Amino acid sequence: MAERYSSRVTGCFSRSTTMFHDPVDGDYEPLTTYFPDEEVFFAGEDIAESYPGWRIFFDGATNFKRVGIGAVPISESGQHYPTSTKIRFPCTNNIAEYEACNFGIRMAVDKNIKELLVIGDFDLLIHQVQGEWSTKNVKILPYLHYLKELCRKFMKIEFKHIPSIQNKFANALATLSSMIQHPDKNYIDPIKVEIRDQHSYCFHVDEEPDGKPWYHDIRKFLATRE
Repeated sequence: MAERYSSRVTGCFSRSTTMFHDPVDGDYEPLTTYFPDEEVFFAGEDIAESYPGWRIFFDGATNFKRVGIGAVPISESGQHYPTSTKIRFPCTNNIAEYEACNFGIRMAVDKNIKELLVIGDFDLLIHQVQGEWSTKNVKILPYLHYLKELCRKFMKIEFKHIPSIQNKFANALATLSSMIQHPDKNYIDPIKVEIRDQHSYCFHVDEEPDGKPWYHDIRKFLATRE
């Protein structure tokens, strides 16, 4: 019989007295039955745009014994705050996902956000934090307990499972940080992402040899046409 939880947090704790134990927690593989055709089923749906409050996408990546996590908090106005971290201790894929989720929620706590939608493609974590599944994995339990403690800092917090195709930004951040080859560097300058609406050659203007502005000849030509 599972322990009964009581909280104001929405979608975080289950009040049901029946919980299901995942028999293969250690060798877990994500379920594929939720989204039979991800690209078609989710066509036209953009969670980041439809939710009115703060939301956070998170993801973890493990590659050749390297681990990275990424989180993308998005404000009510749509401002993105992408962040990634390289993990330098032994870490399974399950733990990487919990690290990423806790990392993102911790950012929201630091920003004093009180209502939050947490979005990820790791269904095991989503089911466990909502109380639908439980685990006896001694490596996962501390993460789960810490995550629930973080949830209590919000007036309202919800969790939503999405397919990986809807979580590409957070996945790209996690993958990028996992590939970093600088083990002795504690910080790497942020990546600057610009929005460009013109081709690169449109920004190239040669300096005039006479020192006059580029439009001098055009203005002179127009003056002769008057």
